[in-house]
Amino acid sequence: MTKLDGTARGGVLVGLTDTFKLPIYFIGTGEAKEELHSFNAKSFSHALVGLGE
Repeated sequence: MTKLDGTARGGVLVGLTDTFKLPIYFIGTGEAKEELHSFNAKSFSHALVGLGE
């Protein structure tokens, strides 16, 4: 999965990683290779709910 978005294909990624205990190393925020970024679950979840690091 290379694109993080609100669709079912992006949302199912979280369930799959939990079920199969797979880490997420990168997320894509667009379609170009320059839009592939390292993923940190703690930073992501804090930003999602508006908390600082």
